[in-house]
Amino acid sequence: MNAQEDIPIGPSQEIPDKLYFRIGEVARLAGIKPYVLRFWETEFPGLGPKKSGTGHRLFRRKDVELVLEIKRLLYEQRFTIEGARKFLEERAKPQVVPAPSKRLRLSNQKKQADLFAPDPGPLIEEIRKELRALADMLK
Repeated sequence: MNAQEDIPIGPSQEIPDKLYFRIGEVARLAGIKPYVLRFWETEFPGLGPKKSGTGHRLFRRKDVELVLEIKRLLYEQRFTIEGARKFLEERAKPQVVPAPSKRLRLSNQKKQADLFAPDPGPLIEEIRKELRALADMLK
């Protein structure tokens, strides 16, 4: 039995604890052919294995995880290649959440408690004014 046969195959397999994987190992882990991996390298910019001095592709653990994610998107979720690429690009972008204005921040516990008071009228009206002002700035 050689070392390549030790790699489990199937949907619940774990990625062995190694620094680098050869293309054949990654193909067996993912249950796909090596030529599919080479094609995916051209279609997904995030998938870029290093090459050894002899030209062999060496995949890192994050590359193997990406291959498994691409396979899931294409084969299980039925994404197109373009759709999977866009999905992965969107997921990789950091989510930018604008910081709230100092005027909108609830600075003390009393204002927070007022939100849940039986009649929060004045506070709600203040929030509406702030939202209208923000909407006007965005126009």
